[in-house]
Amino acid sequence: MNFTTCLIVMAGGALGTLARYVISVLALPISRDLPWGTIVINITGSLVIGFFGTLTLAHGRYPVSENLRLFVMIGFCGGYTTFSSFSLQTLDLLRGGAFLRAGVNIAASVVLCVGAVAVGHLVAAQMNAGAERVAQIAIEEEG
Repeated sequence: MNFTTCLIVMAGGALGTLARYVISVLALPISRDLPWGTIVINITGSLVIGFFGTLTLAHGRYPVSENLRLFVMIGFCGGYTTFSSFSLQTLDLLRGGAFLRAGVNIAASVVLCVGAVAVGHLVAAQMNAGAERVAQIAIEEEG
């Protein structure tokens, strides 16, 4: 890890974060029943990391520099969604025949992350005069 690599990852993260915000805002009108912006972001981010990561492997037909891979896969996808990394890791488990581990990864990630949000909310609510909401404005629920 060096300073240039950090800047490359940060630039990708900034673009990913901006893309996430724009899609979340655009999806607000259709996100009454489900967080469609987040769902679209998670699906497209997973598609990007799977596609780009596979397409640009060093030993493949379309190799790119490690810095470009870091920019897209860690920076952009990381800023855009961490779900893409989760999806890639789960696919690797499945492709390796580790079906039980993949299932545990899926269940643990979903259950523990939702549980962590709930615990964080409960602790903060106690510290914040019994606050009942997590988000202040609709876009925060998409982000």
